[in-house]
Amino acid sequence: MPLPPHIERHFTASDTVRDIVIGMSDGLTVPFALAAGVSGAGAATSIVVTAGLAEIAAGSIAMGLGGYLAARTDSEHYETEREREVEETEEVPEKEKEEVAEIFRAYGLSEAELKPVVEALSKDRKNWVDFMMRFELGLEQPDPKRAGKSALTIALSYIAGGLIPLSPYMLLPNLTDALRVSVGVTLLALFLFGYFKGKFTGIHPLRSGVQTVLVGGLAAAVAFALARLIG
Repeated sequence: MPLPPHIERHFTASDTVRDIVIGMSDGLTVPFALAAGVSGAGAATSIVVTAGLAEIAAGSIAMGLGGYLAARTDSEHYETEREREVEETEEVPEKEKEEVAEIFRAYGLSEAELKPVVEALSKDRKNWVDFMMRFELGLEQPDPKRAGKSALTIALSYIAGGLIPLSPYMLLPNLTDALRVSVGVTLLALFLFGYFKGKFTGIHPLRSGVQTVLVGGLAAAVAFALARLIG
């Protein structure tokens, strides 16, 4: 009887997915808390909208710049470490060969088995350095266009997330009604965002959705309560 095909269900979050999660999670939470806080202080709807739009603009720029700098740092770190590995394979090749051998020993290869592998690998300097970068240092070569893509993805995700809690204040003239709708819409959006984030990252979707709602709801509740207390 033929066996059913083996299907491996692994998910490795791409850089783009991670950027969307970073931007969207902050975009949903921070403007939501700000709008709730300003509403709690009894401000007019127009002030809530103005403050919210200003925060979304500033937050998206700050988050995008942070993503750009982080990606640039990763790229520069990789290049610096690669240059160091190239120098070491040129200046102390025997030591580097021994480091390769140690990696293979950790996988259970005997001395007789690993010697020809080490010698073959060390004949091609590029592959040798690539091997050391990945298996000794645990570094993968970043996409050279990653910094710009990361900045744009995070910024746009932040804007998209931030407009969700702010849109009821733009559409409804009554502050109390706008606040209630904003709370309902945003909590639903937080749950859906957490749910699908859980499906993508391998976390239980319902647990991820509830956790996301609790974090965003707590932030907004604290901001609202402080604003009412101060006001």
